[in-house]
Amino acid sequence: MKALRNLVFGLVLGLVLGLWFGVNIGKDRPLLSNPFAEPELEEKVKRAGGQILRKGGEALEKGGKALQEKAGD
Repeated sequence: MKALRNLVFGLVLGLVLGLWFGVNIGKDRPLLSNPFAEPELEEKVKRAGGQILRKGGEALEKGGKALQEKAGD
């Protein structure tokens, strides 16, 4: 009975720690940081800037392709 209790305790503890570390790895944060903490302002700005750059690049690619098609006509 004691072995079963230790096994269950180990599984639960492993699950909790695995989720904790997994969330932090997915968010590119240090392993031992709080996974529920709100992102800092600097992190929010970096993420938004990256999205703006990506969308701007896509718009430029579409515009370039349209110009190439017009030039080819």
